[in-house]
Amino acid sequence: MKAVILTIGNEILKGKTVNTNMAHIGQVLTYAGHEVFRALIVGDNPDEISWGIRTSLESGDIIVTTGGLGPTFDDMTVESISRALGLETEIDQEELEYLKERYIGRGIELTEERLKMVRLPVGSRAIHNPVGAAPGVILKHGGKTIIILPGVPGEMKAILDIALPEIKTAERVYYEETFPLEGIMESSLAPLTERIMKKWNGQVYIKSHPQRSEVDNPSLNVEVSSWGSDLTKAKKIVASVGKEIRESYMDYIGK
Repeated sequence: MKAVILTIGNEILKGKTVNTNMAHIGQVLTYAGHEVFRALIVGDNPDEISWGIRTSLESGDIIVTTGGLGPTFDDMTVESISRALGLETEIDQEELEYLKERYIGRGIELTEERLKMVRLPVGSRAIHNPVGAAPGVILKHGGKTIIILPGVPGEMKAILDIALPEIKTAERVYYEETFPLEGIMESSLAPLTERIMKKWNGQVYIKSHPQRSEVDNPSLNVEVSSWGSDLTKAKKIVASVGKEIRESYMDYIGK
């Protein structure tokens, strides 16, 4: 299944916050069997968020958003997504009880700003936040799945872990290994990787990551990955390709 990640937040666009959420979500979705083929970043603007979710739904089967679920004026993800999809919002009663315990139980008023965090799209389901106040949301729309997560990394990771059994696909598995090669330029390795990938006809993907200067002191990390329906077979393919690359590398170094 094709996956799209939608990150929401002015702080990301300004470069004040590094988008580590996208990296984590991408890794989780990949190992869950999804092909992450696009990631979008939009600001805290209802029109931009609406555009982002509509654009994501045009091509993705599963969309994961992060950011904009808090109590402040610029936390508008749920409201904007609901409006874009033509959905009303309502208070989630189970999450409301949690808020009452969290705030009223400590003598803190349950204001409209706090209630906003448990106002969810009609037809969606809350994913309880074990480390914060605002829950995540899972929503089925037009045969596609939307998962709405907070932007705080610890909260995002905790909720995504809870949702993982629902988004993991049994149809595809992913496996990868990365190993270092010293003293070979990426441009020298390129013909070999191209030849091997053609030989395996789409069953394997090879990506080289330069660690130092291409000419003066070359060093590469080589990532070999495979998709398939069987994890054992994917591991065997990666091992075989890794062995072939290392043997060719030793020949290159010997010369």
